[in-house]
Amino acid sequence: MELQLLHGFAAVPEFPENAPTFAENAVGKALYYSKYSEDRVFADDSGLVVPALGGAPGVLSARYAGPGASSEARNTKLLGELHGKQGAERAAYFVCVIALALHGRCLMVVSGKVEGAILQEACGAGGFGYDPVFYFPQLGKSFAELTAEEKNEHSHRGKAFRRLMEILEQKN
Repeated sequence: MELQLLHGFAAVPEFPENAPTFAENAVGKALYYSKYSEDRVFADDSGLVVPALGGAPGVLSARYAGPGASSEARNTKLLGELHGKQGAERAAYFVCVIALALHGRCLMVVSGKVEGAILQEACGAGGFGYDPVFYFPQLGKSFAELTAEEKNEHSHRGKAFRRLMEILEQKN
């Protein structure tokens, strides 16, 4: 399978990600952008969920500290919100939902999830977003300390994309 950026993507008006769930945002984007292509289009929505914060940052993960805020600012806000919380109160997970659409029709929706916890402070220089504060107990490291291979194997995006590929291979 060959992946490519949607032809003329830069000229297509941006889809507003304002739905209350990752799945609705992913499906909305896939349906919207599929109208600009003759091929299948997939789109994802992903983020960090902290149950002790009522699911925040959730679908607002990229905007958690306000529009245009840096990853560092989002992590600082998250760590501040969790100040004083211990153990299970720091449980968190990353989720990724991928939707596949063709000509304005949703063909499938898959998801991936990875469980972890929020560290007391940032650790590691790799990755992006919340990776420096997300501890992955299975490997005993933050996501920012994982190699690219480890992250691809264990991440929510990697899991969701592999599931998408499995289903597409079964259908072909």
